[in-house]
Amino acid sequence: MDTETGQETGATVVRPRSVVFAVVPGGGRADPGEDEQLSEIKELLRSADMDWVADVIQHRDSPNPRTYLGKGKMADLKEVVVENKATVAVCEDDLSPAQVASVLDAVDADVLDRTELILTVFSKHADSLEGTMQVHLAQLEYELTRMRGKGLVMSRLGAGVDMRGPGETKMEVDRRVVRKRIQTLRKRIEQMARTRRTQRAKRLRTGVPLVALAGYTNSGKSTLLNALTDAQVSVRDRLFETLDPTSRTFRYHDRDYVVTDTVGFIRKLPHQLVDAFASTLEETTLADVVLVIADASLDPAEIAVREKTVADVLDMIGSTAPRIVVFNKIDRLDEGKLTRLRALYPEAEFIAAGADLGLDELRARLGRFFDRALRPVRLLFPYTEAAEMHRLRGIASDVSEEHTPDGVIFEARLPAAEAGRYARFRLEPEVPDEDDEAGDLVDDASEPTREAGDDA
Repeated sequence: MDTETGQETGATVVRPRSVVFAVVPGGGRADPGEDEQLSEIKELLRSADMDWVADVIQHRDSPNPRTYLGKGKMADLKEVVVENKATVAVCEDDLSPAQVASVLDAVDADVLDRTELILTVFSKHADSLEGTMQVHLAQLEYELTRMRGKGLVMSRLGAGVDMRGPGETKMEVDRRVVRKRIQTLRKRIEQMARTRRTQRAKRLRTGVPLVALAGYTNSGKSTLLNALTDAQVSVRDRLFETLDPTSRTFRYHDRDYVVTDTVGFIRKLPHQLVDAFASTLEETTLADVVLVIADASLDPAEIAVREKTVADVLDMIGSTAPRIVVFNKIDRLDEGKLTRLRALYPEAEFIAAGADLGLDELRARLGRFFDRALRPVRLLFPYTEAAEMHRLRGIASDVSEEHTPDGVIFEARLPAAEAGRYARFRLEPEVPDEDDEAGDLVDDASEPTREAGDDA
């Protein structure tokens, strides 16, 4: 492929050339924060297989409500598009229909706002049937908000009293068609969501801990999933590379854990996408713990901004599970930066999933988290109930077994719900004689209880 022209020999595939335009509050001509503010939109362009060629930036407190850019900057945008032979003008913000119309009148190129660009990226990366339908639903909901009557084709001119013009009639028909397609898609997505809920309910009944991976897109969630579970999902360096939830298990200290990777978040995440992917994001709301994956290689200020974005989205979708911050890609930091980051986030875990660094510490942290809800049990399983005992091996910790003539004595630590469910197999303690019981009481009075000692 010719990297300069984007042409592929034999196929003549030309990548769209895009000019980014934005309104940046405050600052001057050489604002040092501009590159950081526009880096995300440029990453989205790369993920959408578009080439960035130039920027047009206007410094003002807020965009022009009618045209977005001022008159002078709009003229600059037109000139830059022509000079660079751009085919797409991409706005860093969302545009109103009136603003889109103004930009289209000024430039001879397609116009995309931030939401449309994100939807384009999602549509390219949706592989499964459910993912494709969810993206299509978000696109239709966005299109519905943009349908307006304008121009001669969509005029409101009528031929008599209480008569509607052809444009208004066509617009109403189009809206009705879109609403019907939205309704159909919602029903099909809900059917798939019910199937996923049934599968999830089976996992919950088994008592296997559920760990959800959440975080900013391209922070390394899928890489961590592969490192923990050998899931072999795609980990290409693109935003929103994986859209479909993927659940896999891994085993640590005689216990199974289910890890679910979900769609990544982004600043100004369109509401249409949150709504369309609601069934997918349910995995995050029902998890026992959420691992919030962050990119350790970023500037601390950008890390804080992204951390707030992820927290806002999790709060918006109703996730109340405990959260553990996990900094990924620490192999890209020098010792000084890593030390400062550890000081800023003392409760976080630090890993490099691609380099297999810190994963043992992360597994141990998860083990300690779930161990707090475990209860020690001593059960006697008759040999005829071996299947019941085998089921516990995936959810129990510190397992020991002793074979006796009456069955298998099973000692372990179980979740409280499972401990109660197997109460019928519990071995009752031997009843001491009265003299022995009195002696035990004297001993107990002279020594601290085990429970108190444990707390100390």
